[in-house]
Amino acid sequence: MLSVLVPIYNYSVVHLVTTLHKQLTACNIPFEILCLDDGSDKEYVLKNKVIESLIHTSFFKSEENKGRTETRQRLSYASKFDWLLFLDSDTLPKNNTFIANYISHLNTDIDAIFGGITYKDTPPKPEFLLRWKYGIKYESQTAETRKPLPFKNIVSANMCMRKHVFNAINTNITYNAYGLDNYFGSKLKENKAKILHINNPVYHLGLESNNVYLLKKEEATQTLLKLIRENLIKNKDNKILCLFQLLKKTHLNHLFSYIYKTSHPAIKKQLTSENPSISLFQFYRIAYMCYVDKKTK
Repeated sequence: MLSVLVPIYNYSVVHLVTTLHKQLTACNIPFEILCLDDGSDKEYVLKNKVIESLIHTSFFKSEENKGRTETRQRLSYASKFDWLLFLDSDTLPKNNTFIANYISHLNTDIDAIFGGITYKDTPPKPEFLLRWKYGIKYESQTAETRKPLPFKNIVSANMCMRKHVFNAINTNITYNAYGLDNYFGSKLKENKAKILHINNPVYHLGLESNNVYLLKKEEATQTLLKLIRENLIKNKDNKILCLFQLLKKTHLNHLFSYIYKTSHPAIKKQLTSENPSISLFQFYRIAYMCYVDKKTK
């Protein structure tokens, strides 16, 4: 009935997999858990191999890092059931009914189900605050909040999907980059997939440091611009792209680009401090987008 698929990169999944296995067994359904290591360091490979002792659980290893998109595709090809539950390795179900909540929707005409993501209430160490603050404000959304814009509020770190729907979309994604959830959502919309948002979140535990997360969001911005230039995503499919389009129409993009060029060292210093401002972070993202767009023309 259900294949649970977990791409791994330099993270221990022992707690995640044992938690999932316990819930799957209690639900008394046919299942499998497939974990594919994407070229992790040896210490993580050794830690994670212990999950092979669990029934219906397999651990595979790739010798080189292929990226999440290709790793997910390999897991899909290896799976034997028609429903695929994808979970990032640094997540953990919030509720002990996590699997049961998904199963209750599988015998319907729905193509994909998104459970959402959340964060621990206790703030992390200061060097991880940027990721935690951003996640709390913009990612930790209830199903009721996500439903009005179902294809824009996609978090692929926790999604359950029919195999043929996933394959139809993922096999056409050739990028190995950070920040493809918006593109994935736009392809679901293009394929007229029936999607459902439910309150079935996982905790995001593997917080990146402030510096690393800033670099990842810069990469995501570059990815969005590339998708726009190749006409693979529409401006209306993403909030920051809508704002970017407005700035270009009013020619304010030149001002934002200039501000980034002259002020980004000071802004980065604040964003990587012990009290990063999320409002400033959002300004930094759009200013960076204007700067990169202007620079690459």
